[in-house]
Amino acid sequence: MSDRSYLQWPFLDDSHRDLEAVVDRWASEHIPALVANEHDDLDGTCIGLVRAMGEAGITSYAVPASGGGALDKLSVRSLCLIRETLGRHHALADFAFAMQGLGSGPISLFGSDAQKERFLPDVAAGKKLSAFALSEPDAGSDVAAMACSATLDGDHYVLNGEKTWISNGSIADFYTVFARTDEAPGAKGISCFIVEADTPGFEIAERIDLVAPHPLATLRFTNCRVPAANRVGESGRGFGIAMGTLDVFRSTVAAAALGMARRALDESLAHVQQRKAFGGTLADLQLVQGKLGDMALAIDSSALLVYRSAWTRDCVADRVTREAAMAKLHATESAQQVIDAAVQLHGGQGVRRGHIVESLYRDIRALRIYEGASEVQQTIIARQALAAFGEAGGRS
Repeated sequence: MSDRSYLQWPFLDDSHRDLEAVVDRWASEHIPALVANEHDDLDGTCIGLVRAMGEAGITSYAVPASGGGALDKLSVRSLCLIRETLGRHHALADFAFAMQGLGSGPISLFGSDAQKERFLPDVAAGKKLSAFALSEPDAGSDVAAMACSATLDGDHYVLNGEKTWISNGSIADFYTVFARTDEAPGAKGISCFIVEADTPGFEIAERIDLVAPHPLATLRFTNCRVPAANRVGESGRGFGIAMGTLDVFRSTVAAAALGMARRALDESLAHVQQRKAFGGTLADLQLVQGKLGDMALAIDSSALLVYRSAWTRDCVADRVTREAAMAKLHATESAQQVIDAAVQLHGGQGVRRGHIVESLYRDIRALRIYEGASEVQQTIIARQALAAFGEAGGRS
């Protein structure tokens, strides 16, 4: 990677720098072979990536020490560095790691000791895959509109309904599922449950193909009986659990986008210096230099927002709703622009299937949508600004 100066920023310490070096070395040595068959065996590739990252100790950062993890609590800076590094090497490797954290996140952050002991060690070791099931066919950004229901029946809850756009759908060993328990209307009547993949009444209704292949599915629950002991947190507190989990992992989406943007810039810097044009190289042209300058600026500004958000969550505040929204919005939108510029600089090679910048162009698009679309982040930021202005007493 051309620029590593950000690793010396005060947001990070030696433990983070050491972690980045370990993950970068592992990725360089192992990812090419692990993803060699991704187009023919997508599910097997993702499972293999998780298993390999488990053996290398990388997935141990996805859960806290109480569940067999590497650190006492989830370190957002560590998660961001891992996702940035994996995203720079290969998007599917980043995806595989990310879902270990997000899928088990409600348990790590809000689960009981028994739930942590039962489910998290195998996540940390890469032996079991997890998934986060929040979105529904008619309830995506508007989480409070979800219709999937969970009705208490003795010592079980009975789940009915569907979830869709679920990453790791069909390959996860368990799902953290959000369903309506109707303690109150809207967001206050939602609870969170752990549903194991072999539970009767649970099925994969549909596999979903994307522009950049990922294991994605629609889940269906038909009189699916889940032990009451598998409810995470208090009944009716599921919305807060979902938002609290996203508050931690949203910054890491921004970090993944940052890693992809860094790869696009590195590929472009190498290309323009060797590509002959007009008696010199592309790098000699001022228009090309201007484009490279914009790309570098977008990457550094994204990195500042990402690691500010991660540092704030680790060291200052339990919630970073505003900071995480800013990081995700800026990093994903900027990465799209950086990668588009890389495609343009590569000319015909940039749209040739299988070329790295062509792959990045397909990989980056979904990050502007999942875990809160860009428009949702804009709304969050605006509401946070309005609330802070009001709390400060308005205009002085």
